[in-house]
Amino acid sequence: MNINEAELEAMLDRAARRGAKEALESLGLSDPNAARDLSEMRDLISAWRTTRKEVWRTVIRMVTTGTLIFVGVAVWMNFKTRL
Repeated sequence: MNINEAELEAMLDRAARRGAKEALESLGLSDPNAARDLSEMRDLISAWRTTRKEVWRTVIRMVTTGTLIFVGVAVWMNFKTRL
C-alpha cells in the first residue's frame, strides 16, 4: 500500500481532529458553550492570581507600616524622656 504525502497528511489531520474531539467530550467541553466556559475559567484564574498578589502586597505594607510606626514611637519616647 502506497500513500503519498498529501494522503498521509489528510489522514493524520483527521486522526488529530477525532482525537481532539474525543478529548474535549471526555472533559465535558463538547457543547457550544465550551468556549465561553473556558474563557470564564481563564478570567477566574486571572482574578485569583491578581487577588493573591494584592493580598501579599497588603500584608507587606501592613508589616512595613507597623514596623515604621514602632520605630517612630520608640524614637519619640526616647526623645521625650530626654527632655
